[in-house]
Amino acid sequence: MNFAAQFFYSHSKNRASRRSGVEEEYDPFWQSNGKQGSSSQQGSQRCVSKCPQNSSVRNGGISPRPTPIHPERLKDFGEEEYLNGDVRTWEMKIIGSPETQLGDMAESQKRQEFKSGIKIPGEYIRFEDISAAAFKIQGGVQKTPCVYSRLSKQYGMEIYVKKEHLQYTGTVKERGVLYLLMSLRQDQQKKGVIVASDSNFSMAVAYHASELRIPIFVIMAASTSPTRLKICREYGAMVISYGSTPMDSQSHARRLAQENGYLYLEEEESSMYLAGLGTMGLEMYEQIPRLDAVILPAGGLSGLLAGTAAALKQLNPNITIIGVEPEDFPLLQQSVKLGYPVKDFHSNPNRKLYGDLVGPPFGNNTYQIAKKLVDKVVAVREEDVLVSMLRIQEYERVLVDTEGAIGLAAVISGKLPELRGKRVAIAVCSANMELPLIRHCVDRALAIDDRVGKFSVQLGEGPGDVGKLLDLLARQDAR
Repeated sequence: MNFAAQFFYSHSKNRASRRSGVEEEYDPFWQSNGKQGSSSQQGSQRCVSKCPQNSSVRNGGISPRPTPIHPERLKDFGEEEYLNGDVRTWEMKIIGSPETQLGDMAESQKRQEFKSGIKIPGEYIRFEDISAAAFKIQGGVQKTPCVYSRLSKQYGMEIYVKKEHLQYTGTVKERGVLYLLMSLRQDQQKKGVIVASDSNFSMAVAYHASELRIPIFVIMAASTSPTRLKICREYGAMVISYGSTPMDSQSHARRLAQENGYLYLEEEESSMYLAGLGTMGLEMYEQIPRLDAVILPAGGLSGLLAGTAAALKQLNPNITIIGVEPEDFPLLQQSVKLGYPVKDFHSNPNRKLYGDLVGPPFGNNTYQIAKKLVDKVVAVREEDVLVSMLRIQEYERVLVDTEGAIGLAAVISGKLPELRGKRVAIAVCSANMELPLIRHCVDRALAIDDRVGKFSVQLGEGPGDVGKLLDLLARQDAR
């Protein structure tokens, strides 16, 4: 029953039908002052003055402040009431309308979209979808800080770092995944979902599906790092190691989904997933006044770029949106230049290093959004990405992966001179690189940054040769 319709009054002609001599239980709605007599009369007068006979009362119209109801009275709603013996009552009609929840505005689209294997091509994301996603996921993801960085002085611009790596699984993809899972039909949530990769997307699905009590199965190839397997198990997923390649594990996952009724999930450009990712843009706009530009990763699906651009361009069309991708795999940059989505660049990028940045390519939906809303796409060298990882570790005290560092790499590369003196937000959106690879990247970055050098030298067998070498190194201030 609508909560605003707290009491249903009946005409006084029905008073005789109730038992006489029974004292009415104390109700705070009628006796708010603690003095029963005066409070009763005041309540009666208010009802007479504000509620004329034969009138209708709309929801919330009786009083601007709802009054608590005694629990024992709830069971009597809709029955005849006789209050305090001397209160004049009227017959009233309650005008109500079915309540709707914010965030369910596109329910029909959700039902269609979550049929297994069906994609909606060319479906643009609306700002209303992003707002609904922000409302729905606000209790399940972190509102991460967006803080001024000391890197600003070094590069001549006001740099603000959006620290999405602080999400529980270390990735911004939690936003899209949570909204995706919350939008599933109830029967599908009961059956469960299945994923087949070792990406950030799979880890986010493993965690949030477990939190929502959705059965979750993660299929990973035998070559997957034991650390990733352990993390997904700790999140609450049923992890199965199958096949020698990711293709084998994906085929096995699809077969299990078909046989058992699970929903096979993969990172794709559905409206719910992009809307969830776009909520980061809403937070950026709120946290940074007078924002001039935003730098985002553009590799792989480019979902964060598309969703954030859709949010920010609606709030302020003058904000410059810049996407950054690896120079070895510049699919989006080439697609924008050629005028159609490029699916394969016929290159062999370092997939172990770049991870999700060279994952499943974007589709037509993401391409259309990027073509319309993204102002510039730049490609950066591997060396710039490694130095960016080093800078973030030194200035922000966090070890991020290449996806988290590629935004700053565009600034380091010098390919964005137009941003000097501007207020710029950079998304540090992922920190899920394993320790051996981090060590390798830091060593390379120190060498690229001319802070570590390796050399070999052949010395003679004469006395004092080693001492001469050490004297030479000392004069060069080598340490």
